[in-house]
Formats: sequence, structure tokens, C-alpha cells
Amino acid sequence: MTARLTHLPLPRTWGDLRRVTPWLIPLGATTVLAASSDGYWHATVARMLPLALLAVSVAVVTGGAGLPTLGQVAPYAVGAYTTARLALAGHSLAPVHLVVAAVVGAVTAGLLGVFLVRHRGTVVLMLSLAVAELTTITAAQWRTVSGGTDGLAGIPAPHLLPGTPPLTADRPVLLYAAAITVAATAATMMLLRRHHLLLTAIRGNEDRAAASGHPVTAWLWVVHTGAGAVAGTAGALLIHTHRWITPADVGFDTATLVLLAVVIGGTHSLPGAAVATVLVLGVRDVIAAGWPGHAPLLLGALFVAAVYLLPGGLTAVPTRLHSRAWRVRAVDHPDLLSSASRRSA
Repeated sequence: MTARLTHLPLPRTWGDLRRVTPWLIPLGATTVLAASSDGYWHATVARMLPLALLAVSVAVVTGGAGLPTLGQVAPYAVGAYTTARLALAGHSLAPVHLVVAAVVGAVTAGLLGVFLVRHRGTVVLMLSLAVAELTTITAAQWRTVSGGTDGLAGIPAPHLLPGTPPLTADRPVLLYAAAITVAATAATMMLLRRHHLLLTAIRGNEDRAAASGHPVTAWLWVVHTGAGAVAGTAGALLIHTHRWITPADVGFDTATLVLLAVVIGGTHSLPGAAVATVLVLGVRDVIAAGWPGHAPLLLGALFVAAVYLLPGGLTAVPTRLHSRAWRVRAVDHPDLLSSASRRSA
């Protein structure tokens, strides 16, 4: 009976709620936070959102294409340093920054994808690790562009439109960063949904998908390149919220932190990856502040707890809770099982 109960159809209203729930939590939290007058929390959360958008790009490659990666920090870094140089050169319009950063991020990811998408599993993960390390080394040594290990500081604040005041206040910066993060995540989800079945087939059985006539490598390259555009946009958002950058911001620690957040949020859920990133950064930067030197321990405990207690990630929790409640109801009311079986038949 238990095996059959797991296949009970979900009510339509629950299916709709399940699709909306990943958006309700971050949107509700942002609304409440923006309504408060605490500038510290405005600035703190705004600075988490670039990494949340970077996690979305990692989830696209890891969950959508099935290629675990640490290399998304490369287009992220290129987008960030390009935005910083544009701002320092006097080009302060935020839309221009975002578009240019997305383009250079896509180009960077496309060039790297020519080599990365030809490999699978541990091999692609190790190659992406090399990309992450080379990104840090390049940022530290290319002083004419990146400022070296000292980084770039004093970057001018962006303007939303010509003639508008710069984004310097904490609340407007938070609202701007949240709007860009939500819009970019929603647009990415819409694009992925159009090719969901094909990508699922490629992840499930690549040889069969290729035998059916689908150019598997080309599709994976397209996904990797598109994820690079998202990462480049996240890099521009990093400059807009921080207004400084150092090689440490685009290094290996950032890559591993974001991949950890993607695993906790659920590799196939883009909103889950973004929410989990804010959770991970909250543990590292807020909770661990009262326990100096214990941030790695707390993050490790969070990861172990997520793997063992939350299989499938945070976004799988509502479905698991509903399935358990439905199972209990079916046991108490056997007529539900019979009616559900007739509907599925």
C-alpha cells in the first residue's frame, strides 16, 4: 500500500501552490525587510543577492545540464570587473552594466564550455575547479584591470536612468538587487521550461537522446553559455551592491560556497538555490559572527544536516510534507485510496 500511496495524484490547487511557494518566501521576506528601517539589514541582504544569482547560474549548469561545476566564478568575475571598469570610466547607467556584463559573461562561458561540456561527472568537476583557481590567479596578477590583490575600491554608484540620483541608500539598493535577482531567475526558468523535456532526456540517458537525433553536446554548450550570461549579470550586481571587488570575491571559496548552497536548495530548483544561498551566507556572516572562527564548522554541520534530513533540497520539503499528510489521510480513509486509484486509471 505504501508504494501505491506515493503515486497518489496531487490536487490541482496543491500543484499550483507548490510552484508558487519558492517565490513567496523570498518575496515576502524582502517586502518585510524593505518595510523596516534597519539599514544594516538592508545592506547585508543586498550584498547576499549577487551570490544568490550566481547560485542560480550554477543550478542551471548542475541541475539543468547535469554538469557539476565550480567554474561559474569565471563569467561572474569577468562581468564584475567589466562593470567596475565601465563605472570607473564614467559609464554609470545600471542597464548598460547589466547588458554588457551578461554579454561578456556569456562569451566567457561559451569559450570555456567548448572544453567543459565534452566531459562528464568527476572530470568536468575537476576541470571547473581548475577554472576557478585560474580565475583567482588571473584576478590577483592582472593589476592593470583588477587592481591586483588590493582590488578596486571607490567605484561610483550606478544610476537607473539618465538624470536619476545614484543608488547609494540602503533600501533602494536592496529593492534594486531583489528586483534584478527575481527577474533574472524568472526569465531563466521560463527559458529552461521550454526545453525541460529535452534536458531531462539528456540527463537521464545521453546516448539515447543522441541516438534520437538531438545534438547533445550543442545543447549542453547552449545551456552553459546561457548560465554564463546569468553569472555575468550577477557580477554586475556585485559591483552595484558592494562598490568594490577583490580577487577573494571571485575565488575558490566563493565557488564552493555557491555549489554548497545549490545542493542545499535543490539542484533542479533555481529559486531554491537562491534562497539557500541567503541561508548559507546568513549562517556564515550573521550566526557565525557570535562564534569567531567557527564559520566552517557551522557550514559543514548545515551541509551534513541538509544532505541527511532534506534529500532533494529545501524545495522538496513542501512536497514531502504533503505526501506524508496524504498518506496518513489515505490510511485513515481507505476510500481516498480507491478513488485516487480510479482517477489515475
